[in-house]
Amino acid sequence: MESDKKTFKSGFVAIVGKPNVGKSTLINDFLGCKLSIVTPKPQTTRKKIMGVLTKEDYQIVFYDTPGIMEPKYELQKYMVKEAYEAIEDADVILMMAEPFEPPAEKDKDFFEKLSHLNIPVILAINKVDLVEKDSLIPILSAYNHRFNFAEIVPISALKGTNLDLMLNLVVKYLPEGEPFYPDDYMTDYNERFLASEIIREKVFEFYGEEIPYSTTVEIEEFKEREAGKDFIKAIIFVERDSQKGIIIGENGKAIKRVGVIAREEIEKQ
Repeated sequence: MESDKKTFKSGFVAIVGKPNVGKSTLINDFLGCKLSIVTPKPQTTRKKIMGVLTKEDYQIVFYDTPGIMEPKYELQKYMVKEAYEAIEDADVILMMAEPFEPPAEKDKDFFEKLSHLNIPVILAINKVDLVEKDSLIPILSAYNHRFNFAEIVPISALKGTNLDLMLNLVVKYLPEGEPFYPDDYMTDYNERFLASEIIREKVFEFYGEEIPYSTTVEIEEFKEREAGKDFIKAIIFVERDSQKGIIIGENGKAIKRVGVIAREEIEKQ
């Protein structure tokens, strides 16, 4: 007699959209931890970041991606390339948009590319907590006329509105298959990368203008200690010598603040 084996689903889901629409907040919500850094500034995410969510009957391999935009320089070209690589590998695309305006004419090329992929695209209209319901209806209608979405869901990643519903819809469109990773696997990035991202997040939070976009963080040393706190030595690289003084601050106060707050955040992970 054959045993009743529960169907298991697994697949890759690319979270895509313009800069600063809430992609990183969403993947952190789904995973229940801080995997992607989040700041109010756009273009914070520079490369695709993988996060794995495993439950009893499904495994979703999420990819948080850099914002889709018209690239103006080499770093932006690299970021957009990272986003499209995640899209091409996806079984389901979770596109995020804001409820403040309908899709623009310049978005036509992006929708055209999606239409050729022949995979389900779920649209999540994020930040609905910031608008009145009456103003949301024409936005939903405009997106519905622009592209044949598998589903359209109004959400608030910050407030947690409709996230369970959206997750269930993602699972609905996943193919059947065995898990790609062990149950306790969450990301392919190591502790060095996650530490560097948290430090970079604090640079985005504490410095204005072009400084955050002109910096790169590299972990030079990462020593795990059996007793006590891990030792982390990080270097913040800047584009111009004139930016060093801004990063360091008067009597080193600015860089010290970054170190203190980043250390507290890293210890929570």
